[in-house]
Amino acid sequence: MKRLFLFAVAFMMISPALMAKKKLPAPEPVEEIHWITSIDELQAKMAQNPKKVLIDMYTGWCGWCKKMDAATYTNPALVKYVNNNYYAVKFDAERKDTIHFQGKDYFFAPEYKANGFALELLKGSMSYPTTVFMLENFQQPTPVPGYRDVKEMEIFLTYFGDNAYRHQKFDDFSKQHTPTWDKGQKPDMTPPPGH
Repeated sequence: MKRLFLFAVAFMMISPALMAKKKLPAPEPVEEIHWITSIDELQAKMAQNPKKVLIDMYTGWCGWCKKMDAATYTNPALVKYVNNNYYAVKFDAERKDTIHFQGKDYFFAPEYKANGFALELLKGSMSYPTTVFMLENFQQPTPVPGYRDVKEMEIFLTYFGDNAYRHQKFDDFSKQHTPTWDKGQKPDMTPPPGH
């Protein structure tokens, strides 16, 4: 019994020393989308290195916008693809400051409760969230209204990002595309609070 007690005491004294030597792997850093919030910064980046653009058009009160931030824009494969292939822009459609974009000024339009930049990109159909895709040098803005889960966003992102739009209609592409980023997870379509 005494031997067992001495063994236990010795083990407890040595254990912390052994554990201190054993290094635990550092947790993987969580990658996030490199959002741009300044249209001036976006234009400067485009002038240096043309890329496609994704604009997340949102408002502060939009529950589906927040849900998309939490459920869609956090998927690791989606984050990596966006960061590699797009300039990603967060744009509050209700911004009241003046936006200077491609030689034109956009002001807040109180009658629409939206900035003129949002009005133009959404073609007057003010629905949030809306994702606007643009080709290099801000060509062919394409608004895609509504909440999109990872599976849906993968289709849109790769359709433009992989240049499938050049040779295939979107409907044909979406029927043939097999999404892989969501790993078979069922999308959470539970409405956000207040909806």
